[in-house]
Amino acid sequence: MKLMIRKDSKGTLTGYVPKKDLEEPIISMVNPGMWGGLVTLGNGWQFDLPVMPADTQLPITVEARRLPVLED
Repeated sequence: MKLMIRKDSKGTLTGYVPKKDLEEPIISMVNPGMWGGLVTLGNGWQFDLPVMPADTQLPITVEARRLPVLED
């Protein structure tokens, strides 16, 4: 699934899913450098990001795998 990642003027990372017209803040990252790990959006969706260099310029659109949301 396409995921656009950008950083706003306050330094907040956000993820935008064009297919769903959904924009949410990135609230957690498994890897401190973000790339090659899981990120969680404010609505609970998780994406597995591709491995990329730490100095990758934002905004960028990547092909990320969305993980299923586990219900309690």
